[in-house]
Amino acid sequence: MKFEKVRWGVIGCGNVTEVKSGPAFQKSKNSELVAVMRRNGQLAKDYAERHGVPKWYDDADALINDSEVDAVYIATPPSSHKEYTIKVARAGKPIYVEKPMALNINECNEMIAACKEAGVPLYVAYYRRAMPRFRKIKELLDNQAIGDVRFVSTTQYQKASENVEDSWRVQPEISGGGLFVDMGSHTLDILDFLLGPIKEVKGFTSNQAGKYQAEDIVTGAYLFESGVHGMGNWCFTAYDNVDVNEIIGSKGKITFSTTGNEPVVLTTIDGTKEFDFDMPQHVHQPLVETIVAELTGQSEKCPSTGVSGGRTNMVMERFLNGVVKE
Repeated sequence: MKFEKVRWGVIGCGNVTEVKSGPAFQKSKNSELVAVMRRNGQLAKDYAERHGVPKWYDDADALINDSEVDAVYIATPPSSHKEYTIKVARAGKPIYVEKPMALNINECNEMIAACKEAGVPLYVAYYRRAMPRFRKIKELLDNQAIGDVRFVSTTQYQKASENVEDSWRVQPEISGGGLFVDMGSHTLDILDFLLGPIKEVKGFTSNQAGKYQAEDIVTGAYLFESGVHGMGNWCFTAYDNVDVNEIIGSKGKITFSTTGNEPVVLTTIDGTKEFDFDMPQHVHQPLVETIVAELTGQSEKCPSTGVSGGRTNMVMERFLNGVVKE
């Protein structure tokens, strides 16, 4: 499957598509956004007019079957990811689906199987895998800047958001869990990118503040296939906002934030070195560029696929369900 230019359609042109993702399809080389869909036709029309998109729909099937749409970005909540992915796959078109990939690992496996059967690629919007700061961390690890990796530690907590109880992100039937699934997934996925797959998990979850149905704190330990150990704490009703990851090795450590723009810090016996990176205006764009490069026959391959996205769903599911190992 090779295109000269990838013509994209978007299902679900909500807030995430305004700046973070939507313009990336228009600004990437050999890529254009030709159609958007939203159930509310007036909102779809408004988005199309504001962003210079030629077509808009209020019916997903119409967009999927548009002969001028080559590939589809699914930007809806996770509860509809499987349905739309299977429809797009059966239409023979590549898919870029928002994270988390689906409600659970069974749905992920169905999506992977449908795309394999149809012979179309499936990409997942864990866009940090293509951002320069995380590629730099990967380079440092690959070059043994901290020696052999021993363990990784994650501490992420934040103040309780106002009116979060009204958000679909804390409704498990729509999101698959709470804010751990929505936000913690980024860290677990980037650790998969940096250190390889996680094979075992021991986790604890609670709802301490009682503001909504889903969990609001998750803690646990995990073991990578490589033998590296990990531990993490995610709390969404704390007094402050903190996001710190440390990868500890035999000769040093790397400190970084998943969501922030703080410098990546390398610490060794020789001292400390900082690496600064600008946050992309459209954070999806570096990953979208790898997808377009792959679909147009360039050498670069997208680092975030259905297989890797499914692994992240599996790890989160083990945390939430108390599953120790496969």
